[in-house]
Amino acid sequence: MPLALWALTISAFAIGTTEFVIVGLVPTIADQLSISLPSAGLLVSIYALGVAVGAPVLTALTGKLPRKQLLVGLMALFTAGNLLAWLSPNYETLVVARLLTGLTHGVFFSIGSTIATSLVPKEKAASAIAIMFGGLTVALVTGVPLGTYIGQHFGWRETFLAVSVIGVIALISSTILVPKDIPMRAVASLKDQLKVMTHPRLLIIYAITALGYGGVFTAFTFLAPMMQDLAGYSPAAVSWILLGYGVSVAIGNIWGGKLADRHGAVPALKFIFASLAVLLLVFQFTASSHVGSLVTVLIMGVFAFGNVPGLQVYVVQKAEEYTPNAVDVASGLNIAAFNIGIALGSIIGGQTVQSFGLEQTPWIGAVIVAGALLLINFSGRLDTRREIAIG
Repeated sequence: MPLALWALTISAFAIGTTEFVIVGLVPTIADQLSISLPSAGLLVSIYALGVAVGAPVLTALTGKLPRKQLLVGLMALFTAGNLLAWLSPNYETLVVARLLTGLTHGVFFSIGSTIATSLVPKEKAASAIAIMFGGLTVALVTGVPLGTYIGQHFGWRETFLAVSVIGVIALISSTILVPKDIPMRAVASLKDQLKVMTHPRLLIIYAITALGYGGVFTAFTFLAPMMQDLAGYSPAAVSWILLGYGVSVAIGNIWGGKLADRHGAVPALKFIFASLAVLLLVFQFTASSHVGSLVTVLIMGVFAFGNVPGLQVYVVQKAEEYTPNAVDVASGLNIAAFNIGIALGSIIGGQTVQSFGLEQTPWIGAVIVAGALLLINFSGRLDTRREIAIG
């Protein structure tokens, strides 16, 4: 694999760390800024909304910019956003910093696959994308628990300073290693983009993605305070729990992809969403148990991100079928849907914590995931009817 691909992986690692590390820092930020847990949890929503806007809108607006120039600019903006978070004197400035870094995230992953596949022969395209997205997985396994540890021992601002350093490394790597002559893809017409945003079959998939992720993040956003306040773990132990959760996610991501390859996207997603709904309900009863909560969280990690490969494959398949001129736009919109789900889930979780307490977030998350399960069943039936009509 070319060295330029590792520059993309480092960038993905930095971006993944800054997205998810906030989950481990929610209690620390709430305490040090003297704000409520729901307000601290809202920082997850702000970032996700930045991604949701950045993925489709900014990707379309920057479609004619040279890929390397855009990539380097994104990492510079990303680093600036994290430096702003480090220097934030108050909650409002931190909100602006999170929104800024979220905007860069959306565009990066929309163009990252195009850049990665241009660096290798066609037969290695899938491997190239897997390596780049591997940066996100590594971020969950190492970056998030390490960032949480830094935040707990040195202050949350120092976590963002550490991420800024990684951003500088990614920026320098991209400047030196990524070639200038990356081919440009044809920019989808406004008509094609509107079709992708309004086609009923694709809208169903975006809704499935948003609900599937939203349900998980209703509880996951407040995982750190739940493990501390309900299950009785120390802040230091929470860092290790997040490490274990990251390992589970890494396993689940690979397993979910293989499951979708072997059985098809729809059957795989049905099984994963059903399992997630059940596990969230189980977590409702084990959250106050020292051992039970840990076991539930580690198992839940396998399923929580196992739906990503299936959802991405499914939206690409349906886009190729219904909007073949704008497949990349559909993929970008699905990334936006993931983050709309994260935003809504963390907002719903915050309102739940404020009104009913931490212990009520899992079952509400289960209800939301059950909505995704109902929709994927409905979508699968529509696929079957279409196959019968065509065949």
